[in-house]
Amino acid sequence: MSAILALGAALAWGAGDFLGGLSSRRAHVLTVLAVSQVVGLAGLVVWLLIAHDPWPGLDDVAPAVGAGVAGAIGLAALYRGLALGAMAIVAPISAAAPVVPLAADAANGSVPSAVQAVGILAVLTGVGVLSREPGSGRRVRVADGAGLALVAALGFGFFIVAIDAAADESVPWAVTVARATASVLVILVAVGVRVTLRPPRRLLPLLIAVGVLDAGANALVAGATTVGAAGIVAVLSSLYPLTTIVLARLVLGERVDRLRRAGGAVALCGAALVAAG
Repeated sequence: MSAILALGAALAWGAGDFLGGLSSRRAHVLTVLAVSQVVGLAGLVVWLLIAHDPWPGLDDVAPAVGAGVAGAIGLAALYRGLALGAMAIVAPISAAAPVVPLAADAANGSVPSAVQAVGILAVLTGVGVLSREPGSGRRVRVADGAGLALVAALGFGFFIVAIDAAADESVPWAVTVARATASVLVILVAVGVRVTLRPPRRLLPLLIAVGVLDAGANALVAGATTVGAAGIVAVLSSLYPLTTIVLARLVLGERVDRLRRAGGAVALCGAALVAAG
């Protein structure tokens, strides 16, 4: 059952990222984020009310707030990167996120395993291949969206570290507080830079889908960890870029050269090894 839930989360996250990136090509990324975050928050509030968990206390709320900030930055960078560049390049780079919590563990004295070390090397190699594309002659340039994908990976990595610290007492409270923080932050930034919070009517169904898919993935992962091994859940759910890549190929007809397809595969395998180790 945990494997099914984790794979469902990977499908939901990947589909949500694809729709979020696609929407960001037609509307400002802050508009996309604001609407989808609020939609997701509404769903999480319902989950929280059903769970009836007690208030966890400020010690757990504070890291949840930090998780919300990191997650909002990660999503903003990812959606913008997906809007600017090839999704088959940007999505796998963002899967380097597990390297951040691994580094945090190392700072606390937990040395990476041999499997994780191989995974880190694979992620860095794959990201390097994906990030560069040929120019004229021998010149190479950074692929469009690659830098934003790295920012997204950092944001998602710090989100994992913070939400892990926040979820000790209550997963529903931790996820809901993080989403509420992200929603408020995005709305304040959008208002500050005078970006409209009213999306084009034709995009509204897509943005609702983004919010539902993202919040649903969080709920699926939380449920999976309660009935199965967290390591297996992490491995399976970290494969979300595959969904984004497949949708980009089927819907947008994106084509990526053989070398960068190999780089994407290496990066995804590395992410899985880091999570499994």
